[in-house]
Amino acid sequence: MDELDRKYMSLALEQADKCIGTPTAFCVGAVIVLPRNSDGNSTSEDIVLSTGYSRELPGNTHAEQCALEKLTSSSSLPPPRSAVIYTTMEPCSERLSGNLPCADRIIDAGIFKCVKVGVLEPDTFVKHNVGREKLLAAGIEYVHVPGFEQRCLEIAERGH
Repeated sequence: MDELDRKYMSLALEQADKCIGTPTAFCVGAVIVLPRNSDGNSTSEDIVLSTGYSRELPGNTHAEQCALEKLTSSSSLPPPRSAVIYTTMEPCSERLSGNLPCADRIIDAGIFKCVKVGVLEPDTFVKHNVGREKLLAAGIEYVHVPGFEQRCLEIAERGH
């Protein structure tokens, strides 16, 4: 794990920490990053494109959904397969609310080359989340960023 992974997963945790706990959902944070040089420019710095946390926007929204909605409403999207999303928990593969699952949103956006997660989704609400498998099948790299599991779960389960 490199220092940038630690930096952006810490930022995702800061987002997750903004969530108000609830007994029926996790508190998750997400950060969308355009890594240096992936936009075709000679920038030497990564660019944080958007952040989000669970229930930040109306409608029982998840962190990845909020970050994507804010990105698409406020700026132009990065080139296809150039962005990385850091999320404190594995993107969901099923939504009990009927909303589009986050793994599907990430795939459909067409901008992500990689998803980096802090912890796998526990079986609390949906048994056997297959978000990882969906992302890999779509050609999106999936990376677990170690060392954040305990803090990710502490925040995620706030209110349970």
